[in-house]
Amino acid sequence: MNTQTTINEPCELAHRANDGLAVTLFWIRSANRLLVSVIDQKTGDRFVLPAEGANALEVFHHPFAHAARRGIEYRTGLRELEPEEAALRVT
Repeated sequence: MNTQTTINEPCELAHRANDGLAVTLFWIRSANRLLVSVIDQKTGDRFVLPAEGANALEVFHHPFAHAARRGIEYRTGLRELEPEEAALRVT
C-alpha cells in the first residue's frame, strides 16, 4: 500500500454493532474530517453524519438523534448518497 492510498482511505476510530445496526466513527485524513456512518444491516438503511472533534463521540453514541435534529433522512431509496456516504459504502 502506498502513502497516497493510506492518506485517502478512511481511518476507523470507533465501531459498535448490535442487532444488525453498525455505527462507525471515521477520520478522513486527506480532508481532516470526522464522519459517523450508520448501517442497518437488516434493512439496508444507511446514513452518514459529519462530526466535529468536540462532538464526535456524542454523534457516534446518538446518531439517530443527530440525524433527526439535522433533518437527515435515513431510509434507503429516499435520497441519493452524499459523497461521504459513497466513500464509505460497503460493497
